[in-house]
Amino acid sequence: MNNYMKESRLLHGGDYNPDQWLDYPEILAKDLEMMGQAHVNTVSVGIFAWSALEPREGEFHFEWLDKIMDDVHRMGGNVILATPSGARPAWLSQKYPEVLRTNAKREKMLHGGRHNHCFSSPVYREKVAIINRKLAERYGQHPALLMWHISNEYGGDCHCEYCQENFRTWLKAKYGSLEALNKAWWGPFWSHSFSDWSQVASPSPLGESAVHGLNLDWKRFVTDQTIDFYRHEIKDIRRLTPDVPVTTNFMADTMDLVPFYSLDYEKFAKEVDVVSWDCYPAWHNDWETTADLASKVGFIDDLYRSLKGKSFLIMESTPSGVNWHPVNKTKRPGMHLLSAMQHIAHGSDSNLYFQWRKSRGSSEKFHGAVVDHDNSTDNRVFQEVAQVGKLMEKIATVKGANKQAKVAILYDWDNNWALDDAQGFAQATKRYPQTCQAHYRYFWDRDIPVDVVTPNYDLSQYDLVVAPMLYLLTETNMQHLADFVKGGGRLVSTYLTGIVNESDLTYINGWPATLQDLFGVKVKETDVYYPRDHNQVVMADTSYSVKDYAALLEVLDAEVVARYGEDFYAGEAAVTKKTTGNGTAYFVGARTDNDFLVDFYQEVTAGLNLMPPLVVAGDPEVSVQMRTGSKGDFTFVMNFSEMTKTITLAREQVDLLTGKTVPTQLELRPYQVCVFQRKV
Repeated sequence: MNNYMKESRLLHGGDYNPDQWLDYPEILAKDLEMMGQAHVNTVSVGIFAWSALEPREGEFHFEWLDKIMDDVHRMGGNVILATPSGARPAWLSQKYPEVLRTNAKREKMLHGGRHNHCFSSPVYREKVAIINRKLAERYGQHPALLMWHISNEYGGDCHCEYCQENFRTWLKAKYGSLEALNKAWWGPFWSHSFSDWSQVASPSPLGESAVHGLNLDWKRFVTDQTIDFYRHEIKDIRRLTPDVPVTTNFMADTMDLVPFYSLDYEKFAKEVDVVSWDCYPAWHNDWETTADLASKVGFIDDLYRSLKGKSFLIMESTPSGVNWHPVNKTKRPGMHLLSAMQHIAHGSDSNLYFQWRKSRGSSEKFHGAVVDHDNSTDNRVFQEVAQVGKLMEKIATVKGANKQAKVAILYDWDNNWALDDAQGFAQATKRYPQTCQAHYRYFWDRDIPVDVVTPNYDLSQYDLVVAPMLYLLTETNMQHLADFVKGGGRLVSTYLTGIVNESDLTYINGWPATLQDLFGVKVKETDVYYPRDHNQVVMADTSYSVKDYAALLEVLDAEVVARYGEDFYAGEAAVTKKTTGNGTAYFVGARTDNDFLVDFYQEVTAGLNLMPPLVVAGDPEVSVQMRTGSKGDFTFVMNFSEMTKTITLAREQVDLLTGKTVPTQLELRPYQVCVFQRKV
């Protein structure tokens, strides 16, 4: 059994960069002492350490890393050891300029920054393989090694000739012939048919590519090319250390906190042993409530957990603030514990930080860290980190426990790319990920567990599937949804669904027959609103505002649930329902505010018994999440507000964090968390 499987603790610690402090042995010595005080048990090492490991080509210096590995082991800790490909040493860029990335304007980038290397470059692949192999040979059997951290936050694309040729090879494998490619990309439009493979090139902002099939396939290629480079990175690691799991840290698009746009993590997740991700919400911002932001965090946690259907890791978070938000506000007292516990409540087995110690110089010298420039354990941030570590030890038995959900929300990267590229509707209001999060919010507010899954996922385990705005919907996935309803499931879909196929071509004869049969309606057209336009949908004698989009529906054999109140389609169907056997398919034609979704989903979920068993009466700003495992059920009750909240529990409980029994009328201070366990 490998170290990761044997590890019974929740992982607490984070990115440690001793290579920045090799001239300060007294600081390195103090780090170990302070880690003990902070209840740190795991550090990620070597992420950007290539120039310290190989300062000149072929000259390797591992002595400093030997000492770190040994020291961490002696203190009883784990090392997540990184491969250093995320940032090259200068000698590599100077001697082999081909390793530098080429941007979409076909301009060769200069050395500097990070993540600006070419995934296709044979030289870069060769040099990465050498350093990775040496790391695996030297540390593969080290007792401190817990896991491999492959590179760091993969992302970006390269448009050099190597990548152009690889793109053409990828297209040849997918389409087989130029004739098939031209058909898939609708080549005759603007005379964009290709007569030779050499004419095909990646999208360029100079040409503003109007070939949407090309744009979509490039994005798919970038994911596959990134995964191919990742596979190259782990080839020798897998061979030399087959029992040590590998991961790489996924991301989110941070300011709006939606899933990372540029890579299809559904595909990438198949290649890692454990999903991990880096989470940096802008807590305490001035455009949304704490609960609003927490629900977005919960959505991404549930998506990344669902990618492999098991617990995940938070590889990076901040103990305080960051240095790259427009306003870098620090966490208020109590928020650090609350935000850490939210991840664990949604399925994380860790809370790791970027970073352990603040850098003295360069772009991250003001990024939040456990140890500040004062080098002290007495400041508030360090003390709150230590508290989190101590409390994580008290709930360690939650490790490995999963969430059990009867509701799924579908999220699809291909769909997001295609809809984003569509030159229609309204550019500013498409907001596909945000719409998924708006539907998710109903369930988060009511503490109903949700899996956020991709359209190819097995849906048979769910009672309800919510699939908003699936603009790109393949015939296979249409049938997948239809089979779910025929099997007794409840399905909700919306406007801007089922418009194009996997090649971003519209369906001939309009809305597909499979969807017409499934929902009992035909989408005739979609009205798009200016910000000042307004309408209503009327459901059960209550009016709700309509904004942005309104699909005009021809009812075939569905029941009308709500009708439009104004405009030339006043009185026509806005929301419908069709029952097939034991299953039901709902179609929501209009985008509304949250008040409609609340009343609508109350009807949709009636009789499904989705509510958590512990809480009798709650509050939308108090999130209740439960994980279930061999050690029992663990219920997390978290107050995401700046006010004291009271909720009603089914029975008295012992809070694992304090060891105290709490009454059925539970009062929660602002940002307070309680954790309860029902043992098997």
